[in-house]
Amino acid sequence: MDQQTALFQQHRPRLFGLAYRMLGTPADAEDVLHDAWLRWHAQDTSALDDPEAWLVTVTTRIALDRLRRAKTEREHYAGPWLPEPLVDDPAPAAATGGDTPETALQRDQTLTLSFLTLLERLGPDERAAFLLNEVFDYSHAEAAAILGIAENACRQRVHRARARLREDRPRFNVDARAQQRLLQRFVAAMEHPTLDSLRALFAEDAVHISDGGGVVTATLHALHGADRLARLYLQIAHNTRLQPLRYTALTLNGAPALLAWSGDTLTTVIWIEGDGEHIRAIHALRHPGKLARLAATVTNRAAGASLQ
Repeated sequence: MDQQTALFQQHRPRLFGLAYRMLGTPADAEDVLHDAWLRWHAQDTSALDDPEAWLVTVTTRIALDRLRRAKTEREHYAGPWLPEPLVDDPAPAAATGGDTPETALQRDQTLTLSFLTLLERLGPDERAAFLLNEVFDYSHAEAAAILGIAENACRQRVHRARARLREDRPRFNVDARAQQRLLQRFVAAMEHPTLDSLRALFAEDAVHISDGGGVVTATLHALHGADRLARLYLQIAHNTRLQPLRYTALTLNGAPALLAWSGDTLTTVIWIEGDGEHIRAIHALRHPGKLARLAATVTNRAAGASLQ
């Protein structure tokens, strides 16, 4: 491996972590890195005072342009848009070097599907400034230089983003074991569904968000309330009673999730937010295109394990 390639590979985890948090899909993040690599390959790197700063700047601006286009496209998306899970271990994508355990944990929490969903509420410019400053620890001056804006403008974007996320962020921070227990209760309730057992899962103000992209059946708007969510999942259980869904657990983006299978077909990925006792938000990713990468990886891993 030549020195130029080695240097790019050295910074690749950081660049991917930034691009993925910006765009919410691994494939788009990989496309951004491919474009950044082409520009890097054409660059006289020996003339660069700070190769990392150059790579982060180029990656950020490519991702920002792509996100602006994506935001326009998502305005015409059928129903809510949810991020695509990151199948691989999130630690390499989150790594920045020199992390303390506390900062590493905080950085991993910004990679969860719930947090990526929350980031969708920000405009592209706010999202970029927030990620650079709050997640990747660039100062306002450094982030402003990366974005090509004034420092004060960058500071204002970060402030607005932080305020918006603080307002919308879940009030409860539940550990992975508590989430797993809630998901286990959900599976048990779906295996023997009654309105009461399902309703007992959800907080009174619980919300359900589903992404089918207009390709498969999904709710086109967020549903609110324990009663509505219980009736929805009771109907799903009844609709699949001839071929009940099979649920498998998997850690996605560093947090517990459920995969729902109809035979050998992955139909839904489910992740939740809870308070330890009840599910307060449940997300159901149903778009077949977004599920394809995950299904292929799970199948390949299972096949590899059976050969060992």
